[in-house]
Amino acid sequence: MALKIIDKIKEQIETDNNFLVSGGAGSGKTYSVMEVIDLIYKMNPLATIACITFTNVAADEIKHRAKHNNLEVSTIHDFLWNSIKNYQNDLKKSLVALIKMEREEEKSGIKYSGEEDISIKYLQDKEINYKDYRKIDNGILSHDDILKISNNIFNTYPLLCDILKDKYKYILIDEYQDTEKQVIDIFLEHLPKSSDKKNIIGFFGDSMQSIYGNRVGSLKEYVDKKLVVEIIKDDNYRCSETVIELLNKIRTDSIKQKRKRRNDEVDKDLLGSIKFIYSNADVIDFESIKKHAIFNQWNFNDVAETKELYLTHNLIADKAGFGEIFRIYNNDEIIKQAKKIKTKLKKDARLHEIEGKTFEDVLNMNVVSEANNFKNFIADNNDLFKNTKPVLFEDLLKIYIDTDQLIGDNRDKLINHLKKIQERIYLYETKQVNEFIRKADYKILSVDDKEKLKSAIDSLVNMKNEAIENIVNFADEMSIVKKDDNFTNFVKEYIYVYNRVKGLPFYEIINLYKFEEDLTPYSTQHGIKGAEFDNVFVILDNGRWNQYNFKYLFEETEGKESVIERTKKMFYVCCSRAKKNLVVFYSKPSDAILKKAKEWFSEENLIEVTS
Repeated sequence: MALKIIDKIKEQIETDNNFLVSGGAGSGKTYSVMEVIDLIYKMNPLATIACITFTNVAADEIKHRAKHNNLEVSTIHDFLWNSIKNYQNDLKKSLVALIKMEREEEKSGIKYSGEEDISIKYLQDKEINYKDYRKIDNGILSHDDILKISNNIFNTYPLLCDILKDKYKYILIDEYQDTEKQVIDIFLEHLPKSSDKKNIIGFFGDSMQSIYGNRVGSLKEYVDKKLVVEIIKDDNYRCSETVIELLNKIRTDSIKQKRKRRNDEVDKDLLGSIKFIYSNADVIDFESIKKHAIFNQWNFNDVAETKELYLTHNLIADKAGFGEIFRIYNNDEIIKQAKKIKTKLKKDARLHEIEGKTFEDVLNMNVVSEANNFKNFIADNNDLFKNTKPVLFEDLLKIYIDTDQLIGDNRDKLINHLKKIQERIYLYETKQVNEFIRKADYKILSVDDKEKLKSAIDSLVNMKNEAIENIVNFADEMSIVKKDDNFTNFVKEYIYVYNRVKGLPFYEIINLYKFEEDLTPYSTQHGIKGAEFDNVFVILDNGRWNQYNFKYLFEETEGKESVIERTKKMFYVCCSRAKKNLVVFYSKPSDAILKKAKEWFSEENLIEVTS
């Protein structure tokens, strides 16, 4: 009889092997984490276990479900910081080394552009701390810094590796695919080199659900180097049988899932349905399409059980109330025009002429396109245009502005700062007062301090119609969210972007926050990861993405393999959210796209609709 998953894991634990539990969507990987924790404590009641999760929500869930005295549950950032924070001398040496490395080899270390000379002598009387903002000249590190400095410190000081291994016999990492490679290297490359001391690292996750940029995604290279043993978990407790059949066709690895009933599903119909619908109309009216007979049993007003899932944000932004800031990040005419000017000057061998010139100087060189949209932009944004004229043209060319920096994992430092302000407002409004106080940059030493903080946040709550710049200044003055290095460096380097954003009403940020926190009926593939719904309607719109392309995916376009792989993972995540019924929509598909759709969905599930 085949061994159960937990028995396979036990075999690896008994032989001191690191292990990886790979399971597709709905396979119950977090449940397996709980099983492994219980198994370890049955084998050794005195064992010390660290369980690392991707989010605070996941950490809280495991803490609630697994009540063991020797179990520590935390996010990766908190775990790493707690492991290194007491070694201040080593921290300071690593910080100085990484700042120097960044100056000598760009993007390899920790960036610092302040005026202080960050040296061991400068840091001598300072304590290195970790906050959700950055102020390096005060010794304060932020999220990204913690990952870099942890990797450096464990690679440089083997004794700290031994101390960590002595403290935790077992380290379990949930959703490993969302972890950065430099973190994985700490556990699988640096720790084993320190001494003969051994601990066991367990990973749980799914490489097909790696949809964030700059993450490890897969542990294949570590499996190939025999640093970790892979165990396949092929059950699916979430999706209907027809959805699972589709998911198995989409996957590119050896995992082929089968439907596993939960205890409460004995009499439940698990078949479900999948449909690929398409339209050849020039204008698509989704409200009309949603009245088609295939949606008769769906309730689109029930956002807990039915989700309308768009894969680009431009179809959502105005509906969700953050259209103005989205348009700034989506299609900036001045930056676009600057790139066109550079291209034309380069073609004419005149690129050297822009050196030291302002934007106004370059405009006077008569190489500007006469496109109507640029003229209209200038007319509609005259003050901005005037303020941009003195900016060095070369500085404008350095600016990269895109919706990826507004929404999702790669948000720029300005949007991160604004989101922190709204997060504190949301915590206060939802009566999560302790969490609000913990995150605010406000020192409470007396009852009077509490009253001042309450007055300040009450004022901030009522300022939603005011300009973003006013909100930023007020939050800083009242120590609710202080302006840190990340913010001030952004304003210094990207003053043009800040000038565009600062005059918008703050409610655009409020609405953006609600959208990203899944507090609206609208979702994208990034916002929906980890969720599940009875009915999922997926609209395959390419938008203007460079990273993803559904046409390439369905047509299997040669030479676009990396884009296809990213798109396939995203498509997999979208489809795997459906517990019962899945409908996928494509506009104006080619014959090649319909051929692939027939292969994945079967011919009887392809339906042409009118809108």
